[in-house]
Amino acid sequence: MRVKKIGVVSLSSGIIGEDFIKHELHIGMNRLLEFGIEVKFLPNALKGIEYIKDHPKKRAEDLIKAFKDDSIDMILCAIGGEDTYRLLPYLFDNNELNHAVKQKIFLGFSDTTMNHFMLNKVGIKTFYGQAFLPDICELSSEMLPYTKSYFEELINTGKIQEIRPSEVWYEEREDFSENSIGISMKSHINRGFELINGDPVFEGEILGGCLDSIYDIFDNSRFEDTVSICQKYELFPNLEEWKNKILLLETSEEKPTPKLYRKMIHTLQEFGIFHVISGLLVGKPQNESYYDEYKSILLDEISNKELSIIYNVNIGHATPRCIIPFGVHAKVDANHQIIKFNYD
Repeated sequence: MRVKKIGVVSLSSGIIGEDFIKHELHIGMNRLLEFGIEVKFLPNALKGIEYIKDHPKKRAEDLIKAFKDDSIDMILCAIGGEDTYRLLPYLFDNNELNHAVKQKIFLGFSDTTMNHFMLNKVGIKTFYGQAFLPDICELSSEMLPYTKSYFEELINTGKIQEIRPSEVWYEEREDFSENSIGISMKSHINRGFELINGDPVFEGEILGGCLDSIYDIFDNSRFEDTVSICQKYELFPNLEEWKNKILLLETSEEKPTPKLYRKMIHTLQEFGIFHVISGLLVGKPQNESYYDEYKSILLDEISNKELSIIYNVNIGHATPRCIIPFGVHAKVDANHQIIKFNYD
């Protein structure tokens, strides 16, 4: 299927409604128009940071509206954020989400991890790894080539057939002002998928996302009610549901310290997930911060010493980004540096 119309939603942060990013918004809009795509911003998407923060119900309404609108082929998240869990009551108290959803493309990453889990609960297959502001609105003279290739495949076919490593990675921008328009990011040679444990070939459906957001489901350090709300709506799949799946984990732009990273991995270890999944995919840390420390912690904390772990996947908060389908059978082959997807 060819995407003809995209609905942009702000389910976490409302930053795309702020004046200081209008130059980025303009770039992104023009790029989507160049792809021949009509763009619709859902009613609350452009209302700004404070409004979006204060009105989780309105965010939920936008998501439901986007699914109900048959003219929208693809729902594209503006960006991540930090409190998407607050949509849960407005999507599940009266089965609002379940009554609204139909299978269409949903793309987002970072705290949108929570939305991926919500949609997983109602049987919708989703796509993880890119978003409107960080990817389509990229300030370089064009979208990053690796990122663009996966976005183009998704809008042209509705699928991602395979993933290979990027040849390069980029140092993240520090200046997102108009002064950076047309300025490229510094690039470095990428080292490809690293098999750090277990068999090089494994398979299963992929699910997961940003480790920081997943940790919020188990810990109230960021917000005092994440654990109780996520438990009430059974957001995180149980161990039976995780059986034979591949877990995807990637870290945020906050670059968690090794101490916090260990705590987050230990929490998942205690939950028991590493004993039931078929493999673990780990995204490249942004700017390769704590690259070797994270690897050591994974090998130290995960007690299942036979678990296959692939490190340095170009997904999540490090650029460039691929797109990973959730809920589609995947075969990971570290020897041949490829992840293939079977939609049958």
